[in-house]
Amino acid sequence: DVVDQCYLCDMCYMSKCPYVPPHEWNLDFPHTMLRAKAVKFKNHGSSFRDSFLSGTDNLGTFAGIPIVTQTVNAVNSTSLMRKAMDSTLGVDEHAWIPGYANKKFRSIEKAHIADRVGDIGTPLDGERTPGKVAIFSTCYVNYNEPGIGEDLVKILKHNGIPYVLAEKEACCGMPKLELGDLDSVAALAEKNIPALAKLAKAGYAILTAIPSCTLMFKQELPLMFPAAPDVAAVKAAMWDPFEYLIARNKDGLLKTDFKQALGNVSYHIPCHGRVQNVGKKTEEMLKLVPDTKVNTVERCSGHSGTWGVKKEFHAQAMKIGKPVFKAMDKNSPDYISSDCQLSGHHIEQGMQALREAGAKVPELAHPITLIRMAYGL
Repeated sequence: DVVDQCYLCDMCYMSKCPYVPPHEWNLDFPHTMLRAKAVKFKNHGSSFRDSFLSGTDNLGTFAGIPIVTQTVNAVNSTSLMRKAMDSTLGVDEHAWIPGYANKKFRSIEKAHIADRVGDIGTPLDGERTPGKVAIFSTCYVNYNEPGIGEDLVKILKHNGIPYVLAEKEACCGMPKLELGDLDSVAALAEKNIPALAKLAKAGYAILTAIPSCTLMFKQELPLMFPAAPDVAAVKAAMWDPFEYLIARNKDGLLKTDFKQALGNVSYHIPCHGRVQNVGKKTEEMLKLVPDTKVNTVERCSGHSGTWGVKKEFHAQAMKIGKPVFKAMDKNSPDYISSDCQLSGHHIEQGMQALREAGAKVPELAHPITLIRMAYGL
């Protein structure tokens, strides 16, 4: 039960686990659980449901084909299909699930720029942030909400920061890691690391808009492949978007010509953002916007990727998130926001459940989208 209910939020070191340093046992609890998941997967494999949900690139084939996308989204939203998914697939009929985009982010951006490496921008002084960016779009932004990626591009362009897309891209591997399917994680790393390492060595800052993906390259893959120089190079070049933008601001290289106030923003720091130990960079960025008040909620929302949509865990995920739902409602926010858009939708659903029928929840917008709005872009 402990192993199954651990959804690898990685927050043990930052919460109240008594066995982490300075305790003499120095227990890495999340990776102890991961080891157990890996043993279980090796001995018994995974269910069809778990393999299906963690195959994000396969699921992403529904995106980018307008008629197919519209049909799949429409069918998936019906109560009949949700009940069928509940009974046959084990996806809770009440859980929020993402729709698919009519156009993939990578397809949109490839129409605007050429994928090339090493010939854009010039490196700045070694003590400053890299002057050029490579975007690892992530499965979620590429297949589900490309608007987040487009907003990131608009922010980069506004600040005169040249950018490219990663030449090749597959799932970062986090969904497979959560199953303990380490062979699949290694196979995905073989697809991603060579292209990303080439960008890292060319002096690019690599940005991802989803914290779990950033964490995968910053922490999990380096732990799996500690002797791989290319993995280490990618780790060193990987940035959270707001970690990068705030560093640019400290270098005096970020435009702060914000034209639109955001009012009251309730902002949630997701677990996989907190565990990166980069500080509250998103909050810091939002507070740069004039006439904007930020209510920061620093607690687990209970979603955690595929775990929170499973029939056996969804009610528990909603219970874990309830204090967050209430805290996000403080001060009548104009917007609710989380660096993890999956958590954002989970919070939106939870806040709606606390309201009377028909009462609207404040608008959900990713922090990248809020900053794009603040710039007036």
